[in-house]
Amino acid sequence: MKQVALDLQSGSIEVENVPVPTATRGVIVRNAYSLISAGTESSLINLAQQSLVGKAKARPEDVKKVIQKIGTDGPLSAYQQAMGRLAKPEPLGYSCAGTVVTTGSDDFEVGDRVACAGAGYAVHAEYVAVPKNLCVRVPDGVGFREAAFTTVGSIAMHGVRNARVTVGENVAVIGLGLIGLLAVQILKAAGCRVIGIDIDREKLSLAADLGADVVSNYDGLAERMKAFSPFGADAVIITAATRSSAPIETAGRLVRDKGRVVVVGNVGMNVPRDIFYEKEAEVVVSRSYGPGRYDRNYEERGVDYPIYVRWTERRNMEAFLELVRQKRIDLDRLITHTFSLDDAPEAYSLINSGKERFIGVLLQYSPNGTGISGTVTPLPKSDLRRRKVPAGAKTLGCIGAGVHAQSALYPHLPGLPVHLAGLATATGLSAHSVAKKYGFSYCTTDYRKILDDPAIDAVLIATRNDLHAPMAIDALRAGKDVFVEKPLAADIDGLRGVVEAWRRSEQRLTVGFNRRHSPLARRMKEFFGNRASPMVLHYRVNAGQIPPGHWVHDDEQGGGMLISECCHFIDFMQYMTGARPVQVYARAIEPTGTLQKYDNFQATLAFADGSLGTVTYTTLGDRSYPKETVEVFCDNAVGRITDFRDLELRRDGKASRERRWLAQEKGFAEELLAFVRGEEPDFVGSVATTLATFLAWESIDSGKPQEIDLGPVGI
Repeated sequence: MKQVALDLQSGSIEVENVPVPTATRGVIVRNAYSLISAGTESSLINLAQQSLVGKAKARPEDVKKVIQKIGTDGPLSAYQQAMGRLAKPEPLGYSCAGTVVTTGSDDFEVGDRVACAGAGYAVHAEYVAVPKNLCVRVPDGVGFREAAFTTVGSIAMHGVRNARVTVGENVAVIGLGLIGLLAVQILKAAGCRVIGIDIDREKLSLAADLGADVVSNYDGLAERMKAFSPFGADAVIITAATRSSAPIETAGRLVRDKGRVVVVGNVGMNVPRDIFYEKEAEVVVSRSYGPGRYDRNYEERGVDYPIYVRWTERRNMEAFLELVRQKRIDLDRLITHTFSLDDAPEAYSLINSGKERFIGVLLQYSPNGTGISGTVTPLPKSDLRRRKVPAGAKTLGCIGAGVHAQSALYPHLPGLPVHLAGLATATGLSAHSVAKKYGFSYCTTDYRKILDDPAIDAVLIATRNDLHAPMAIDALRAGKDVFVEKPLAADIDGLRGVVEAWRRSEQRLTVGFNRRHSPLARRMKEFFGNRASPMVLHYRVNAGQIPPGHWVHDDEQGGGMLISECCHFIDFMQYMTGARPVQVYARAIEPTGTLQKYDNFQATLAFADGSLGTVTYTTLGDRSYPKETVEVFCDNAVGRITDFRDLELRRDGKASRERRWLAQEKGFAEELLAFVRGEEPDFVGSVATTLATFLAWESIDSGKPQEIDLGPVGI
């Protein structure tokens, strides 16, 4: 299929041929029309077109993160990660309409006409995969052209709801772009009197035609407002887009005593205190298109809110379409341009140049499609594909292409003695761009195509945590050697399933515990190679806070930092001691505010050789301080690794030190090389490490130490 993509490095718009997405909890829709959001999409394009310096100035918080990365990871690693993010094309669009062709939800049937919402879902593409709560049926009498406005219409709808208007109230709308003109019509349908405000005479005229009772530019606005409503506006809705705080200052002057100001557009927020204080006016920033937005359970999993949360984003979408059906909203007057999908770059050129007036710009899709219609896309041969690979080398297929895979794993693939066959990711655009970048033969949105490929004899799995175990089981059953990122499983049942599949197969399974492969770790292990006593180890992780909404905190997808990250440090201790963990005792700080329950903890482990190890994991520190420090004490000697850039070894008063100035040596390249060469992994050790994290969780909950027994998981 064809899809519109933004190159974040150059700012250019391209139409790429990518695989059709696959359905999970929602539907696959063949698009008829999609709406370009001139404001949101143009701002992203303008940012992409800036130089690196310009991008840095526009995103100072991102620059701060890169500087912190330089301090911990080294300048080369930080640069590679930053450029890796820019190298990934960005999908555009978040409002479209079309026909359901595949359904994974009881709410919809094949053939249903639907309107879809959501960045990353309702994109400019011939086919889109959309969760059920971001999808609504289009009522009879409403065409796809009109339905493509549904998402933007629900943004205007939610802004009006936040204003809490009632019949007969006087409302001012500042900014008569697309959302402003929709807000005017929604307010009129709600029985309000409306004054529309803008600097553009044509928009003022259009607002009047669409029902605004009064229209005005800023010249003489005070007098017109006084004539319209002597006591001021009951509510002011700001739909303008500008860095200036002039709109909110104007809103403060227009609103009545104890009135309401709702900010929908992206405007400056330097609120004049004196004006709002005197009127005790209320200011609300409207969040997108209703309750449910940014809620993973609602948007991704389809868990609806009870009806007393009356106007969710999906219900707002339905309400908007109903107003369109009733002819209370006129969209024909707002559609100024329609382009074919292939002409999308021309559409964005029109918007960005400003040479021609526009309001609603649609992309139209061919009913029969013009791109491929399958979930697999072959890629042309590239220089990377022509590289020499030793005879008998393995053929590798990869699943997943998230941030970790692209920054830590995939950059090493072209240098490995391996044939790169297929890459599978959930979205076609990501699959295409990453597969093309690293020299894969094809890309797909269906990971089972990788498992069914007889040419592939090894699979690398780098997806979200909850998919590790089921995909590893599927790959083992398909007769593939498996490299799966940590954690091996997100719960005990998943771990048992992996062990059973491993026992039944004759395949190797390697878990991505890369730190044991670091050259610095190996030198430390050699330093203690002839030890006569147990070790005492301390692994301190100054992680910094991860936002509460991040998927790693999700009980289903991530399992929290204890499951997702602590396994690394337990495995490192197991590698260093050469002994299995036999007991774990853990305590954690109770959750308060933004602190998650298992984000600040200490876990003490006893090993079979008598060694003791403690993991201290905290999000409470300063990010400028080293992130990872591991210390080993044994036989009157000390070893220390800091951020896998600095190794210090001490014995008999003498110290040696190795430092890496440009980048970390975390062992990613070495672990991948060991896998493709067929080296035998310590699978049982990986199971012991994984089980230890689950039991650490139980120890925190029970307040008691837990014995680590591999028997119940099948070892």
